[in-house]
Amino acid sequence: MKKFKKVIGMVLALSMVVVGLGACSGKNNDEAKGSLEQIKENDKIRIGVFGDKPPFGYVDSNGDNQGYDVYFAKRIAKDLLGDESKVEFVLVEAASRVEYLESNKVDIILANFTVTDERKEVVDFADPYMKVSLGVVSPEGAEITDVSQFEGKKLIVNKGTTAEVYFKNNYPDIELVSFEQNTEAFNALKDGRGDALAHDNTLVFAWAIENPGFVTGIRSLGDVDIIAPAVKKGDDELKDWINEEIKSLADENFFHEDFKETLLPVYGDQVDPEDVVVEGGQL
Repeated sequence: MKKFKKVIGMVLALSMVVVGLGACSGKNNDEAKGSLEQIKENDKIRIGVFGDKPPFGYVDSNGDNQGYDVYFAKRIAKDLLGDESKVEFVLVEAASRVEYLESNKVDIILANFTVTDERKEVVDFADPYMKVSLGVVSPEGAEITDVSQFEGKKLIVNKGTTAEVYFKNNYPDIELVSFEQNTEAFNALKDGRGDALAHDNTLVFAWAIENPGFVTGIRSLGDVDIIAPAVKKGDDELKDWINEEIKSLADENFFHEDFKETLLPVYGDQVDPEDVVVEGGQL
């Protein structure tokens, strides 16, 4: 009887080993799949965009995603999966963009993501499709036209943005009032909870045009930066595909067309597309 129990025990142990090996093998097979293969298998691509940053990424009155980034996202889905409707839009905040990539909640971030050395350490950026610098918007009659005017005043910024980092690093004495969402930040400016708001100049141009009583007193601050798609760190396959896509789209002046469809109706003749658009990933 003891011998029989010993044999049964050995059989059970061996079975557990086989099952464990099978599970490990399955896990390795999944991990061995490239990102493009997985996206095609899922028959959708998840792209993180803003929901409250018009005209770049926002949700319209019908509940549809719109904007410059969204226009590009739909083209990615069309060229990768054959149908622009096969994009799943995931709404993100500025401070959550990296986390959404790291936790596999999205495949690509197209949320006005400015390339910085710090961000390059945690995500991989493809080639740029847009350029930008910082701008500052303030009320008419109390217009901020120079950084020196911030003494004793409050500046509104969004958490996790280049504006927040720029002012913390270069002007640590300026009092910053930080918000998670773009809507919160701009409402705070309207309510007088801050004296001015700093953000991408492309955004504050559009906001000031649509909100009478406010002006972009500082139109360009700091260096000219680039905005690019971001993928999970180490995902060279998807990054390389995006780079090839951006290069091929230059043949049809795609991003100028994107500007015409999504930004021109807002900017009118107040913004030169050459100050915003990057074609073929080349500045």
